[in-house]
Amino acid sequence: MSIEWTAAREAAWQAGRSTACAAEVVPLAEADGRTLAEPLLALTDLPAFPTSSIDGWAVRGAGPWRPVGRVLAGGTAEPLSADNTCVEIATGAMVPDGADALIRVEDSTRDASGLVSGQPRPVPDWRMPGEEATKGEELLPVGTPVDPAVVGMAATCGYDAVRVTPAVRAALLVFGDELLTSGAPGDGRVRDSLGPQVPAWLRRCGARITPDAAVGPVEDTLDAHVDAIRQAMRTADLVCTTGGTMRGPVDHLHPAIAALGGEYVIDTVAVRPGFPMLLARLPGPDGRARLLAGLPGNPQSAVIALVTLVQPFLAGRHGRSLPRPARVTTTAAVHGRRGDTHLALAALDPDRGTATPVGHVGSAMLRGLANADGFLVVAPHTEAAAGDALPFLPLPLLAGERPARPAGGE
Repeated sequence: MSIEWTAAREAAWQAGRSTACAAEVVPLAEADGRTLAEPLLALTDLPAFPTSSIDGWAVRGAGPWRPVGRVLAGGTAEPLSADNTCVEIATGAMVPDGADALIRVEDSTRDASGLVSGQPRPVPDWRMPGEEATKGEELLPVGTPVDPAVVGMAATCGYDAVRVTPAVRAALLVFGDELLTSGAPGDGRVRDSLGPQVPAWLRRCGARITPDAAVGPVEDTLDAHVDAIRQAMRTADLVCTTGGTMRGPVDHLHPAIAALGGEYVIDTVAVRPGFPMLLARLPGPDGRARLLAGLPGNPQSAVIALVTLVQPFLAGRHGRSLPRPARVTTTAAVHGRRGDTHLALAALDPDRGTATPVGHVGSAMLRGLANADGFLVVAPHTEAAAGDALPFLPLPLLAGERPARPAGGE
């Protein structure tokens, strides 16, 4: 029996949380894409010492000032102990004890005898200890996705390594004797479009997948399906399959799950497109459970299964919160799908907070997906008119990616 769409996302997220593994410590260079498993605390005041924001002079007393030295970034500043003296100072350098002010080089002059004159600006040109953070302060909480900015923050604080949730290794199995892996479609066969794109979506959802972890097309027999899934579980925590999620004459996924002793977490979702999706728990070769996500064979339906089941599962597995749709205004009417949730491809205009449905949105089509930023969510038994506020679920993005296309463009 189909599960309601929002309930399916919650169940997938809970499945991820229930299979989470112990955290591990990794070097900063390996932390990108992981999730903080403990709060990131300031190991020292930030800055740790008074720091110059400018190139110029650190001065004491009234001017003009007699230069008595220089302090560069990375050096230890000697105190300024005499009035009417100064030291040349570089951006990022420690401000010496005894300095009353900093004067920018462009605001200063030197006379023939070498004395420095100038006027400090009203706002001090140095950063004081603890201005950004104080020692022991929580900078980022548990569950924060680690991106390059987080890595940089950790390095600034003095971390060489951080405690993060383990990487989730994913494998992809493409089912379908009708699929071509090269060349143009024809003579009853179609080009596989999921094998090339699903690994990239999995990376955007937070999984680790290597080029050799994508296998297919797998022969349309029960034995071939069972063997391929069993092999994938040797190295993967999450096995994604494409196609075979119905119960047609050559759909062997359900019998393969039964043969492997699996149990369903979710078996079909009340959403259109994409309803014949599934999430199953399988016993792994080492006794630890693996998860199998069955994605429909139609391309748009497969991506809807990814954002419905795989993205929430991986969020839960990483200890992150369940991604929640934002609300935007639709610029055009979007019809409902009776008792099912309708996910309608749309292009987002983040500046206006609007989304415009795109064309070419059949479940087997990719043109609409290529021109969209995500999905407008139309609840069961409802219709949406232009100007209505609707939930909007964005397509998964890598850190730093943002919707770039104007709304409505195809």
